[in-house]
Amino acid sequence: MLERNAGSFRDPSGYVYEAEGSIFRSIAPRAAADYEAARDSGVFDDLVGSNTLVALSEVEKGKRAGEAYLLEHPRLPFISYPYEWSFSLLRDAALFHLDLHLKLLDRGFTLSDASAYNVQFDGPRPIFIDHLSIRRYQQGEFWLGHRQFCEQFLNPLLLRAIFGVAHNSWYRGNLEGIPTDDLARLLSLRNKLSWNVMTHVVLPNRFQQRTAGGEEVASKLTKRSLPLASLKALLKQLRNWIAKLRPDRIGATVWGDYAKNNTYTTDEEAQKRQFVHDFVASEQPASIIDLGCNTGEYSKVALDAGAKRALGFDFDQKALDAAHHRAKDQSLNFLPLFLDAKNPSPSQGWRQTERSGHDARAKADAVLALAFEHHLAIAHNAPLDQVIPWIIDRAPAGVLEFVPKDDPTIRQMLALREDIFHEYTKEKFENILMATSRIERSLETSQSGRTLYHYSRYN
Repeated sequence: MLERNAGSFRDPSGYVYEAEGSIFRSIAPRAAADYEAARDSGVFDDLVGSNTLVALSEVEKGKRAGEAYLLEHPRLPFISYPYEWSFSLLRDAALFHLDLHLKLLDRGFTLSDASAYNVQFDGPRPIFIDHLSIRRYQQGEFWLGHRQFCEQFLNPLLLRAIFGVAHNSWYRGNLEGIPTDDLARLLSLRNKLSWNVMTHVVLPNRFQQRTAGGEEVASKLTKRSLPLASLKALLKQLRNWIAKLRPDRIGATVWGDYAKNNTYTTDEEAQKRQFVHDFVASEQPASIIDLGCNTGEYSKVALDAGAKRALGFDFDQKALDAAHHRAKDQSLNFLPLFLDAKNPSPSQGWRQTERSGHDARAKADAVLALAFEHHLAIAHNAPLDQVIPWIIDRAPAGVLEFVPKDDPTIRQMLALREDIFHEYTKEKFENILMATSRIERSLETSQSGRTLYHYSRYN
């Protein structure tokens, strides 16, 4: 039985279903002609062949009455959302979307919308997942997805590029992105005098205010013709601008330089790397989650040891951008995402089922939680007997690192606050761990007593 995805309801042209680990997409008769045109022209084959579009195959089994086609797609390893992307991931997604649109226009097709949720990442590589967004181009038509592109791609990037503010929390609080009206209110006169800002923020905001005045005004404005050459020029100009955007205020962050500046000696770091390598070599996990991944050093160790793909999570924006660049430069199957572990992404959207929460999605064969648990237990007062089970719930096997109170990192955390963590001990840590898991191996790696644990969950 095909079970309809709870987040698939906005487009009546077709819906997404799941069954036995596979992904299916229905195509309604109203969308059949556009689908057939793209299929018969070879557009789909070319995009799939270049790893730009998720693969598709037509199937009969499961097709319901009234559906023109039913497509089957491979399941992507992980579904992420724009509010979990770093600046560099969001910028790559935006450039990818514009490149796809330009490529389609050259073939006589266009995109019906500009939703950032139609872009996913397979490792560091973006890929498009909404086949029904691809339709035949009508000569002279406006880019009706411009506003959506700006609010879901451009405005979040400008928030960081102009003001140095990360987009993640704002975007998560408003799933459709950052409204142009809100961004326009923040801009100074100097900002507004930029040609690009004027073209894609200020003037569109005035247009939106005019169309809010009545249907007649909106109809007149949207019926004006836009030549194909002008549309392509607009997309290329926008692409060139976005490619040059850089985050503002990217100086020192709390953990951005942690991989280079930490309390480990060379020998301690070597022991830690070897422990992770041996763990992965023995468990042979296909997928691994790296909590507190920083720049991805230990994700790379895991991949080198035999893991097929790594999914990293961290709070530090500078570290995440560095991790993404590492993944691209070294061709690693590694996707680093933003996570505030004390406040993970919840299930939200319509009926709180449109976008799945972090805990429901972040599962793997193995997990690394290196120098991670004390940030929740000490820095944020999360109970240790809840922190460890939460980590272990990510995967049936993993490596956890216990950081004792004598460690310089925790001494610094407690320097200006009362030590109320009387149950934060190595013995307590081990007892909690052994309540659900078997300790396969442990290794003390520092003079302060930092200890690594290889665990296997009982069930």
